[in-house]
Amino acid sequence: MSVLEDRLGHRFRDRKLLETALTHPSFGGDHHVPHYQRLEFLGDAVLELAVSRYLYFELPEVDEGKLTRIRAALVREESLNRAAQRIGLGEFIRLSVGEERSGGRQKPSILSDVMEAVLAAVYLDAGFDEAVRIIGMVLGEELRPEVLKDHLDAKSRLQELMQREGRMPSYDYLSMEGPPHAPVFSYRVMDGEQELGRGSGTSKQNAQQAAARDALKRMGA
Repeated sequence: MSVLEDRLGHRFRDRKLLETALTHPSFGGDHHVPHYQRLEFLGDAVLELAVSRYLYFELPEVDEGKLTRIRAALVREESLNRAAQRIGLGEFIRLSVGEERSGGRQKPSILSDVMEAVLAAVYLDAGFDEAVRIIGMVLGEELRPEVLKDHLDAKSRLQELMQREGRMPSYDYLSMEGPPHAPVFSYRVMDGEQELGRGSGTSKQNAQQAAARDALKRMGA
């Protein structure tokens, strides 16, 4: 756990909190020890408040509806999975033998849950400000203002832009890669026969949004 503490930049006064945050329910059931689900519940609230406060001050010109959409993009499974991967969180999770064999350390659903649980553990151990610091660290580049605005509904923005010229985008499925428990979908967005952009994501919707963002970037919009 000291290696993970080094990566977080936080030494736990109560290491039991971190141990619990890293314990999958499968391991907890097998060994009759607490697991991360209650901490995950708390961490979700800590994360949402921290991100809400950050967006409120960082994007003063953005209205409530758009702030809500940006926040949703930052606290969703895909973003938390990337945050967990930045600090190599998967290697520290305690899993049952069966979950280990099924690739549990790489499952986005587990990584995102554990990331929330770790944030809750930090909050309980050292308070909200320390949790906010770590949230800023693990989300990293995703909190830059220009990146935040990219989280707005790119598909809607692209459609509105093209409709002004009497055009309509369409989305073509390209591929699905990766294991069944962690698929990565790829799509491209088209204007008739012309490709406008490509994108990948852990769901079809996320991949289409990524393709739309790529198209908007290429168009300078």
